[in-house]
Amino acid sequence: MTRKFAFLDGRKERQFKMAKLAVNVDHVATIRQARGGVEPDPAAAAVMVELAGADGVVVHLREDRRHIQDRDARLVRQLVKTRMILEMAATDEMLAIAAEIKPQQATLVPERRQEVTTEGGLNVAAHENSVKKAVARLHEAGIEASLFLDPEPGAMRLARKVGADIVEIHTGAFCDAADKAAQARELKKISEAVRIAREEGLVVHAGHGIGYKTILDFAGMDGIAEFSIGHSIISRAVFSGLDRAVREMLELARMV
Repeated sequence: MTRKFAFLDGRKERQFKMAKLAVNVDHVATIRQARGGVEPDPAAAAVMVELAGADGVVVHLREDRRHIQDRDARLVRQLVKTRMILEMAATDEMLAIAAEIKPQQATLVPERRQEVTTEGGLNVAAHENSVKKAVARLHEAGIEASLFLDPEPGAMRLARKVGADIVEIHTGAFCDAADKAAQARELKKISEAVRIAREEGLVVHAGHGIGYKTILDFAGMDGIAEFSIGHSIISRAVFSGLDRAVREMLELARMV
């Protein structure tokens, strides 16, 4: 589907094909884990983002379980009616969990215990055999295999070589660029990576750091089928719902 959009920030009206949106609910779990209780529940968030129109729900079950827990991943799979995307390291433990839960899609990502969030794309060149085996195990379980990759031509070609169905292009360098010139350079890299991935017959997704302003810069870039966005949506939700939350609690407090 192609639609015409008039941007609110003064940019010219453009036409572009509508991409899908998968919403990452990890940071709902981050808030919960800060207290070690049961609220807020990322499974409830998964239902809410679906009802709001999201095309899929993303959860990253990290090896250190810093936010999403095993129970969360299993419950989200049971509740989601669109698509569940499980982000995971290519380890035996995670591959076994994926084979049990059977999300519609699994995205292989690099992990370091010291990082705050995923810092870059998977280095397929350095781990080609293990990634290829991981992709094969996902396929055996009937799961689409996606690789989270930096926007590099060689990485796109390797993704096809190891049998991936999807590449998710890491957009962090673009979103964190210091100025317009740097943004333009990074956006050009992403555009070229999208082109090569599509030539290789891969489905292209994009994510990491995309917010309410930066997403508009992708207008007119053909080939991105889906955006994976989490932090900016959860951050916006804190403020868009804070007024109502305070008013509801105030009303209850006045009844005491």
